[in-house]
Amino acid sequence: MNLARFPRRNYLQGRSAIELMPRFTAALGGATIYIKRDDILGFAGGGNKLRKLEFVVADALAQGADTLVTGGAVQSNHCRLTLAAAKKEGLQCRLILEERVPGSYKPEASGNNFLFGLLGVEKTRVVKGGTNMLEEMQKEADELAAIGRKGYVIPVGASNPLGALGYVACAEELLSQSFEMQTSFDHVVAASGSSGTHTGLVVGLYGNNSNIPVTGINVSRPKEAQEELVYGMVQKTAALAGVKSEIPRSAVTCFADYVGPGYSLPTPGMIEAVKLLARTEGILLDPVYTGKAMAGLIDLVRKGYFKKGEKVLFIHTGGSQALFAYLDTFRD
Repeated sequence: MNLARFPRRNYLQGRSAIELMPRFTAALGGATIYIKRDDILGFAGGGNKLRKLEFVVADALAQGADTLVTGGAVQSNHCRLTLAAAKKEGLQCRLILEERVPGSYKPEASGNNFLFGLLGVEKTRVVKGGTNMLEEMQKEADELAAIGRKGYVIPVGASNPLGALGYVACAEELLSQSFEMQTSFDHVVAASGSSGTHTGLVVGLYGNNSNIPVTGINVSRPKEAQEELVYGMVQKTAALAGVKSEIPRSAVTCFADYVGPGYSLPTPGMIEAVKLLARTEGILLDPVYTGKAMAGLIDLVRKGYFKKGEKVLFIHTGGSQALFAYLDTFRD
């Protein structure tokens, strides 16, 4: 693979650190846990979407766009970072927010919703859960075209093959760090949602013959549906990246046992995970993605799926800003 042939912006300001979590590991009493800190990458609070946006925004600029149009849930980290990237590039940004949980959108809410206004979003429109988001984003692009402007539609999570290249690059980055640390990881674990992060890690690790399996912890869909979504994206991204050998279906593994009652809805496991990591390592997770993913990791360690003596690398994709919209959930 030669990712240098793809234009990209430089939002990361270097590599994200990999940290050993000794107190957290001791609290679990099983596998040794490391965390890759993508939560503190770049600007506007950081997070995994910046890796994807490096490639996607470069394409938007090449096409002469003056406005980025994207969407996500009402506390979307992707929307926050897309908006921030637009401001950094001197572009406007319009957001479509999907109210996946009825009644969950509150104009006065804290967290990312507050940051949308602070960062200067041009327009926000809220739609019902289950709405065809690409169609709604295209309506905004059409409206812009009608007044002589050029919108560029970025899918939810920037999860298309071009965006997933950001996590192909991340996989290569973590392999380089592993070599420098003289530490070989047995597993990589990440939240699996719109699929771009999970996809890129699979393509990058498989394409570099690392033999490191990637475990996705679902945040919304059932196991079978999520695995099919990820594998479909894996095939497209591998073709774009230039992976010569076919990636087998078995390279995509998801666990759906930690979603709970639905996307963004709190679970006891998520609450425990957020509190445990904060109180052992001083690291904040988010309640929607990394909290549930870490709840899955904790449970899989306790069940022996990740065994004592194995080294597990958790990809911290960010989003702790959303904690401030869940204050009552975490009050003791």
